[in-house]
Formats: sequence, C-alpha cells, structure tokens
Amino acid sequence: MSALLQLRGISKRFGASRALTGVDFSLARGEIHALCGENGAGKSTLMNIIDGIHQPDEGEISLDGQKVVIDGPAHAMRLGIGLVHQEIALCGDATVAENIFMPEINAGKHAWMNYASLNARAAQVLQRLGQDVDPAALVKDLSISTQQLIEIAKALTLDCKVLILDEPTAALTDNESAALFKVLHDLKAQGIGIIYISHRMAEIFAHCSRVTVLRDGRNVHCGPLAELDADGLVRRMVGRDLGNYYPPKQDDATHGEPVLEVRDLADGERVHGVSFTLRRGEILGIAGLMGAGRSELAETVCGLRPARQGSVRLRGKTLAIRKYSDALREGIAYLSEDRKAAGVYLDLPIAQNIASMALKRVSSRFGLLQRAAEHKLAVELGAKLKLKSDGVDIDVASLSGGNQQKVAIAKLLATNPSVLLMDEPTRGVDVGAKSEIHHILRELASQGVGVVVISSELPEIIGLCDRALVIRDGRLAGEVQDEDMTEEALLRLASGLCEEETTP
Repeated sequence: MSALLQLRGISKRFGASRALTGVDFSLARGEIHALCGENGAGKSTLMNIIDGIHQPDEGEISLDGQKVVIDGPAHAMRLGIGLVHQEIALCGDATVAENIFMPEINAGKHAWMNYASLNARAAQVLQRLGQDVDPAALVKDLSISTQQLIEIAKALTLDCKVLILDEPTAALTDNESAALFKVLHDLKAQGIGIIYISHRMAEIFAHCSRVTVLRDGRNVHCGPLAELDADGLVRRMVGRDLGNYYPPKQDDATHGEPVLEVRDLADGERVHGVSFTLRRGEILGIAGLMGAGRSELAETVCGLRPARQGSVRLRGKTLAIRKYSDALREGIAYLSEDRKAAGVYLDLPIAQNIASMALKRVSSRFGLLQRAAEHKLAVELGAKLKLKSDGVDIDVASLSGGNQQKVAIAKLLATNPSVLLMDEPTRGVDVGAKSEIHHILRELASQGVGVVVISSELPEIIGLCDRALVIRDGRLAGEVQDEDMTEEALLRLASGLCEEETTP
C-alpha cells in the first residue's frame, strides 16, 4: 500500500485552547484506517483541516506525494476528498436526489435540470447501500437512519480518493450497516483510502487495518489493529483503565414502588396499546429494531405525540399531558435521539443551553434572568457530567459531538426531573464518556429518579439496565431481565422469531 495522504506536525489553536499539537497522520491507498479518541481529543478538528474547513497553524499536508493547501470544502472536493459528518447536514425541503447531487447542482453544470435522470442516478447510488428510497421524496419526511444513508450516498457520488466517515453507523440498523461496510470494502479494493471514525469497537476491529489514537490533541499511538485488543485500544484512548465500565445494578430494583405507570398507551399510528411500570431504583431499557416504535413510545408518554388512548401515572397521580410543556411541568423530561435538531441550540453558549428549560431556576422573583445564577448552574452541571470546554460562555457548536450530548443531558438535569426518558443517550459518545454517563444515570436512579434508556446498542441495554422491554411494530413484544437478558433473547423478541417458533 502506497501513501495517499500524509499530515506532518499539524497544530491548531482556537483562542487560548490548543486543539492539536504536532499531529502526524498517514493514510495508505486501499486501506480503512480507524481514527480513535475520546470526545474532545481532536479528531473532528483534524478531519476539518483535511476537508479545508480549518487551516492548520503549523504543519503540512501532502496528497499523492504533492504538498497541498486546502482552502475550503469545495477545494477538498475537487482534490478528491469527501467528508461525511457525524451531524446530518441535508436540506430538508429538497428531494433525496437533489441532496445527493447537491455539489453537482451548485456547480451549475447544466442549464436545466433533468429530474428523470437525476432520480434514476440517485436510485442507483442508494441501491449500492441496499436502500429502496424514493428519490423524489423530501428529506424532512424521512427517518434519521435514512437521512444518514443519504449523507453517505452523497459522498459516494464524488470521485473520491479519500473518504472520511465520522460515526456513519450511529443511526443505522444492523442490515444498513452491513450494506455500508460492503460498499466500503468495494471502495477499498478500488484503492480509495478511508478514514473511519467510530466509538464502536466491534466495527473498528472487524473492518479497519490500522488505527491512529488521539488524546488531548496529540497522536499517542499508530499501528496495526492486529497488535491490539479492545481493552488495549481503550486504554490508549483514555490514558487510564476504565475499571467498572458499567455501574453495579440494583439488587432489589424491581421491588421498589412504582415511579411511572403507563397503561394501554396508543397514538393511533405507531404506538399500539403499550403498558409498563418503571420502579424506584431501576433503569428500564427499551430495545427493538429501528422503526419499531421505541422513540414514538417515549414521545407519546411525554406529550410530543398526542395520545389517543391510555393513561400515564407519576408516583400514583394520573397526568393530563397534552403537550411537552405539561410533561416538563410534572417532571418528565425527554432526550431526543436527534441532538442537532432537538437536543441543543448550536449557536448559543453552553450556559444558555443548560438553563433554557429551567429559566425560573436562574431568574429573580420578578422574572429577571440572572446571568450569575445561569453561569453557576452550567458550571455545576458541566462538572457533574465532566464536560470538556473552555468555559460555559462558548457556543455549543464549537464542542465535539460527545460534549454536545453532555450539554443536552445537562439541559434535562437542570429541570430536576422525576423521570428521564433517554433516547440513545450515548450515541456518538466515546467509551470514557459513555461510562461516565452510565454511572450518572445509575446515580440518578438510586436517588429516586425514574430512568428509561432507549438504545440500539444491545450491550448497553444488557450492561446498564435492570430490565428491558422489547418493542416490535409499536407493541410490547416481551420483557427480559437478569440472566435472561441476552443479545440473542432481545433479538429474537425484536425480530418476532419467538412467535414464529411457537406458531403451529
């Protein structure tokens, strides 16, 4: 494998903060190279420099053996560099085909648009990813996982030499991920170099040949993955032994008094007569395949979707929840799986984000906002969540994806909730931060807060939760706990295999 991309001595500052210090990185032709590190380690900054979004303060970049200065994403695209960001950045009011070929459309290569041809070409690209999506559909009407695949399809239309993927499978199902990896290995065979950023260890070891590890803006390791195991890679990422990755479970969690009781809840569309009880001291998991209705169930509980039937009781009191503000007032808070669209205000400072749903807590008795109280609240919750930032007055957009997630969680904690509905709480979060979030959720549960965790990662459901419900087609397919809570059991319930086996 010959060198395709070479970075030498890359350094970058943002004000007084040093994001990268003397980083070396190389990418060979025809390899999938993992880039690992905790959130805030410098991965996104390094990728943004390769894509021309940022310019390095020091160092040089070579592509195909020639030194280059990449002065923007459009220039990077012309050089054959494609970057698929972790955060979805599509135009919701445009069609699937228009989004996929947006660079071509913007370049103005055609005097008029041949939509039949555009749609046919888009369909071909999507079929490579195993997707049967209507190219004429508006992106805003599609699921998060489908939007993520459109982002990837958009990159595949470019004549790439270098393809950078930042957490591409975070919102994908197992089948969608498998289709993506097939495409990546096809690209690898064509000599394309792929930089793969992920916190999913299984994916890294299954598909990548080399790994570079960043920690605190420095390159601390580069070498073949065959020389490491998962524990060794994690130690290099965090610089310490995580010890108990998951916190101890409550022995008697299922014997506590009910905190949240949901009975025969339905929205008339995606949720059909679901009942469950959350007890004091336990963390309740909700598993199921993508599109099964997990998020819709949580949204119906907290008023983001109208309930057509059923009831919700909190500590024995029947609630009248017609909108989300009703749920918040009663003490039920929801963390959306879509951090960018519904989790944080990217263009506002950390302090304003954290206090945004708890303004009474930081206001005087006359209703005047007190900036000192807002700042203090943000500092306290930021410290509790081990938020990495240069103070709470900087915009959330400047944070890594994982630290943005911590801000979203801090917003909920600021409301002093009685029940937390956490939809993919550790999506896009590194292993160290995941463990920290797990321990925080367990601490909250032990203090009497009701915690419900929706997760696509079955090891997280098994390791963190005391009990798990499985949702299939908007209905409760089953419940597992203790030694019965295995990946096989969860998958069989989620896919309906258990029913098939018992059908005469």
